[in-house]
Amino acid sequence: MNFPSPLLTLRQFAVLLMVSSALHAQTPSTTKPAEDAAKGTAPRSIPKIHADLCSTCHGVNWEGGRAPSMLDDVWAHGSTDADLTRSISEGSPANGMPPFGPLLTSSEIRGLVILIREARVKALGVPPATPPAIADQAVPSELYPLKLEVVAGGLETPWGMAFLPDGRLLVTERPGRLRLVEPGHGIVGTISGVPKPWLKQDGGLFDVAVHPDYAHTGWIYLSYSEPGGTEAGASSTRVIRGRIRDNQLVDQQTLFQAAPELYWNSNIHFGSRFRFDRDGFLYFSIGDRGHRDDAQSLASPYGKLHRIRDDGSIPADNPFVSRADAVKSVYSYGHRNQQGIAQHPVTGEIWTAEHGPRGGDELNVIAKGHNYGWPVITYGMNDDGTPITDLTAKEGMEQPVRYWTPSIATCALEFYTGDKFPRWKNNLFLTALKGNQLIRLELDGHKIAHEEVIFRDLGRVRDVVTGPDGYLYLAINTLFADSPGQIVRLVPARAP
Repeated sequence: MNFPSPLLTLRQFAVLLMVSSALHAQTPSTTKPAEDAAKGTAPRSIPKIHADLCSTCHGVNWEGGRAPSMLDDVWAHGSTDADLTRSISEGSPANGMPPFGPLLTSSEIRGLVILIREARVKALGVPPATPPAIADQAVPSELYPLKLEVVAGGLETPWGMAFLPDGRLLVTERPGRLRLVEPGHGIVGTISGVPKPWLKQDGGLFDVAVHPDYAHTGWIYLSYSEPGGTEAGASSTRVIRGRIRDNQLVDQQTLFQAAPELYWNSNIHFGSRFRFDRDGFLYFSIGDRGHRDDAQSLASPYGKLHRIRDDGSIPADNPFVSRADAVKSVYSYGHRNQQGIAQHPVTGEIWTAEHGPRGGDELNVIAKGHNYGWPVITYGMNDDGTPITDLTAKEGMEQPVRYWTPSIATCALEFYTGDKFPRWKNNLFLTALKGNQLIRLELDGHKIAHEEVIFRDLGRVRDVVTGPDGYLYLAINTLFADSPGQIVRLVPARAP
């Protein structure tokens, strides 16, 4: 979201705030005194309310996380003060935002609107006034001096990446574009014929994967949100494969599509991340779509990690193939919204990163057929501060290897297997949208022996992959309109 009028100086904005406050003081309140009294009239800190109720999703500086940024030019429900007041008070349950009207007085809601406006002016006019220089940015990590090199710029919300055998890189943009990137040359093509995705809230074009034997099959795989079903505004996640011919996506085949009655009028928790394992099976994730109880139902595809063959058929050893009431592709269940999947290069185990609610982001090792608990057990709570459950553990449900409270908005996962950083061999790299972080994890079996934040605050890191050249490639969404999304790579830098 962005401030809709031309940029004001801080002095001008302060004057407008004083005028607004004076007018507000002279205007009779439309809120009944009994309503505010019922909520408690003792003054409460507006920044504290923001920290408690808003920052988990919208970011500590309103920069965005699991919910949209309040600092950009995208307004989902209107840009005026009245629009913001209505959005805070009534919420948007279909998009995962609860109504805060029952919890806040009219003056507190007004204070939050002012806080949003102040944050927007600060983001535009107070340092940093220009975006951080990612190109050749020094990264002083624990084991190596590093720097970031820009591989491609001018991207709009890059989401997923996959390398072709010739060293070129496929990159998805959430609005629905599939780009072809060549290191050293930037964007060299756009693939036409990609299905148009459903673009509301969490929706869009998601991950891309390349068949392990691409040289012979030519298949690439895409996941995206699509409209459909039996009611207006309903959507779901779809998985397809196709071939690239003359920069067009041809021979398209659907590998997963929900039943029409399971397209929900909700715009959250679509998933969706891919991972081919070394046996050639394709894993993909789908979130609970905001219908949290579906995560525990084997009859629903939502809140699950799925496993299929490369052609979409079901492996005979999937855990629920013999159950008449189960979705046959389900591999594990009880998940909220997995955004990262990786396979351990030594053990072959599948690891996933999962978005929690307010708190309770998880890192899990996946066992076939096991239940990971959501929403029966969780280390998080509802975004409005109310409890989801009083259980954090239960017999028959798996515990995470690591959980984060407060949330960091866990995203992509990658085990490093390149040759450029030998001391990183088999380390697990995790991206986090909140705080714009890249995190390195040293593992001891199923325990984290050491954790390092490689960098933060350069932009939202959506994906990480090991390139064929041995470097780590990152998809970064910056927070500035004049510095769009970029593909960058971590390379060695000379020691100072």
